[in-house]
Amino acid sequence: MKYNTVIIGGGLAGLTAGATLSKFGRKVLLLEQHHKPGGCATTFKRGDFIIEVGLHEMSGVLKNGAIPQIFKMLEVDKEVEMLKVPEFYAAYSDRGKFVLPHDYDAAIKALTDKYPEDEKGIRRFMKVLAGVRSEGLKQPSSSLVKKLIYPLMPLLYPNLVEASRHTVGSWLDKYLSNENAKIDLVAHLAYWGDDPYTLSMYYYSLPFSGFIENGGHFIKGGSQKLSDYLAAYIQNNGGKVLLGKKAEKIVIENGKVTGVTFRDYFNDNLDPVTISCDNVVANCAIPVVPDLLDEPYAGMLKEKIGDKTNSCSLLCMYLGFNSGLEKFGVKHYSNVIEGEDVKSLKDVKPNHQGDWNKRRFIFVDYNKVDSGLAPPDKSEGVICTVDYIGDWENLSKKDYKAKKEEVAQILLQRLDNQFPGIRDSIEYYEVSTSKTIQRYTSNPTGSVYGYAQSKEQIGDKRFRNNFLIPNLYFASAWAFPGGGFEGSITGGFLAALQMNKDKIWSSVDDEQFVDQRTVPLKERKQIDDKTLELSFEKPADSQVQKGKYACVNLISPKVTELDLPYRWLPVTSNEEDEILRFHIELDDSSFAKSCEVMDKGDKATIYGPMD
Repeated sequence: MKYNTVIIGGGLAGLTAGATLSKFGRKVLLLEQHHKPGGCATTFKRGDFIIEVGLHEMSGVLKNGAIPQIFKMLEVDKEVEMLKVPEFYAAYSDRGKFVLPHDYDAAIKALTDKYPEDEKGIRRFMKVLAGVRSEGLKQPSSSLVKKLIYPLMPLLYPNLVEASRHTVGSWLDKYLSNENAKIDLVAHLAYWGDDPYTLSMYYYSLPFSGFIENGGHFIKGGSQKLSDYLAAYIQNNGGKVLLGKKAEKIVIENGKVTGVTFRDYFNDNLDPVTISCDNVVANCAIPVVPDLLDEPYAGMLKEKIGDKTNSCSLLCMYLGFNSGLEKFGVKHYSNVIEGEDVKSLKDVKPNHQGDWNKRRFIFVDYNKVDSGLAPPDKSEGVICTVDYIGDWENLSKKDYKAKKEEVAQILLQRLDNQFPGIRDSIEYYEVSTSKTIQRYTSNPTGSVYGYAQSKEQIGDKRFRNNFLIPNLYFASAWAFPGGGFEGSITGGFLAALQMNKDKIWSSVDDEQFVDQRTVPLKERKQIDDKTLELSFEKPADSQVQKGKYACVNLISPKVTELDLPYRWLPVTSNEEDEILRFHIELDDSSFAKSCEVMDKGDKATIYGPMD
């Protein structure tokens, strides 16, 4: 069995690359270790809430921009609804509240009304933002052409050149005098990095300009909707998406990739499988790729990335409320709560590493748009702040849990201080740290943005495409152009374009890898008023035993409102039985309703076992 392309990892870059290649008629196999696609673009279910893992607001949804064009080509716009958020952000501090609206003129007015002494610098700031995005799109793609026009770059691309020479901090220090104005302009810094004095002004300008030009956007129903759509697009166009499968080796012969070996992520007892291919896309973090390679390539890659610096991580506290939040004074979608000790731009990085009682954080109220994450009488939000793996990795399980709870209580109290009474409306909360991100996405140090977006690690200095082996391509937050939803989607698309240009393809047939874990329903039986029993055909080589847990993922659920199509359930059948049996609690959820109307022969994929 052979595929044109095997994609290692099901993050947005991998999904976009796979969907684009499928659009071009290539046979694609995508491997993702999790039981759902998306990486950081996923959701999970807690009680009445669909919990958004990563998306707060997405940049780049611009008229005639790259993201809408990619979405149109892949017909994403027909199935996935993008919601524009009301304004960029509101920043709260001991200086009062500052709201930064969308639109260049409106943003300039808001800033100059508050900081009239810096009007000239503010106007220059907005001019650079707009110029970097427009000039960046006009750059030639050929490296030879770039070398030829290099002496003319300041004339042809003045804003891009200016931004490339600065960090955010050095640029703001040069052109603005009021420290409070600078602080307000980096209120959302956590969405790109942790330090204005290392974050590239060029990189910072790209998403910032996207937000100002046409606003931030949220995917109705959560980012999982986009990930699921792209995965389905691959399969509907002749490809295969295998979830719960982890790559363990990239096979190389005579200096070229010839295949990928993978095994089941949830069942180590199953034998590994090797699939032949023409080329590979590494959507996984670049620092983990050497472990997939034999020498000399593993050593060569380690040497190339040895001096690279990882980005910071994020701590997210997911919140479910039993009411709307307007009555507590939450008037905006994205709310930045400044740290008490941030008095100048130079205080920002120390604050991100400092006391949780003072660390700046962002609170997002998803109900300021029709997010589709909570019932009509409830609402959902998230607290997001910079985080570092070093604060968590050496703790015992008990100490880790205790520290998460300690941080949660501090953040909840600070949220209540800003919006009095909001804490009493919380019916659910859960903390995700850099350690959580590392566990679920395999990003070393939980670095959600890949390599830090410093001057030394952006643009052409970032790894892209086949720099190591002719038919091994790189597309992820760690590669070109960088992290975030806009960067990852763009990176996946550009990798697919390059692969189509390189034409490293051979003939393949339509044969697909058969996932033995996808099995039909054999029997549905009502146990009592509150319990339903489902019996599925037992997957080949199943190691699932009674009392252990398996993930039951319905292939085509008939009811989907405010729910996800899977549950981790205890197995009630015995090991010697020919079927796998599960009991479903009839709790009025969409999952339970879907199970109630399943017909014999309807399919589910069974992942497991887990204790």
